[in-house]
Amino acid sequence: MAITLNNGFRMPAVGLGVWRMEGKEIRDLIINAINIGYRHFDCAADYKNEAEVGEALAGAFSTGLVKREDLFITTKLWNSDHGHVVEACKDSLKKLRLDYLDLYLVHFPVATKHTGVGATASALDEDGVLEIDTTVSLETTWHAMEELVSMGLVRSIGISNYDIFLTRDCLVYSKVKPAVNQIETHPYFQRDSLVKFCQKHGICVTAHTPLGGAAANSELFGSVSCLDDPVLKNLAEKYKKTVAQVVLRWGIQRNTVVIPKTSKLERLNENFQVFDFELTKEEMDLIKKVDRKHRTNQPAKFWGIDLYA
Repeated sequence: MAITLNNGFRMPAVGLGVWRMEGKEIRDLIINAINIGYRHFDCAADYKNEAEVGEALAGAFSTGLVKREDLFITTKLWNSDHGHVVEACKDSLKKLRLDYLDLYLVHFPVATKHTGVGATASALDEDGVLEIDTTVSLETTWHAMEELVSMGLVRSIGISNYDIFLTRDCLVYSKVKPAVNQIETHPYFQRDSLVKFCQKHGICVTAHTPLGGAAANSELFGSVSCLDDPVLKNLAEKYKKTVAQVVLRWGIQRNTVVIPKTSKLERLNENFQVFDFELTKEEMDLIKKVDRKHRTNQPAKFWGIDLYA
């Protein structure tokens, strides 16, 4: 199952996010994912594992496990490289061992102090607050992203963590419209207005943290997981599915792309088994009522500043 983007390219509805994965773990995971049926992998320069992902992909291509044209590979421009878009993209391509990207995203709508192409550091001032670069506008960054399409380095470009206002501005100044806005959205943080705004204007929404971060974000940010919600547990019991599968199915039926992260082979398989059942309209409406407007991913913990305030 795939969603057709506003430029005609097709994006698989379920992908594998590779945040907080490293070394041999990620290489084995990607090969196992391909064997299960995954064709969409979501990466980022800031995840600091593009080289390991590239090694796994090169192995998959060389053994004939899969062809490059059968995969959809996303990576992201880090904040400190907003003034060096082309160089940063080429650095990611080199690490991933690819000739082109299917999708390149502006990871966050903020330019920060440059620390070297691909270095992905978040420079802080003496007060421990993120060093924001006030000389590079988001419009300038976007026009550099558009150059990547002209150069043939990237098929689609998009945004990430943009709200309605920033998304609207991007639509105004763009020559190449953003194909995707990747945002945190899950049953406890549904963001229905933003999702509908993007879809109305031809922008596909990808849900990062589609399971609410589960144990990882609870540990890192002290957030609450929707996987313990009684409404979702009851639906899982009805369909003889896991709560995670119900949540992913809900995301797919909203016409969003979901990119759950897991390092466990059992979960990897489970997260892909979401196409053999369908939630009713009444059940979708029921899930709408569990929204808590609860953001689980909180980069302010690392940056000393709340960019969402």
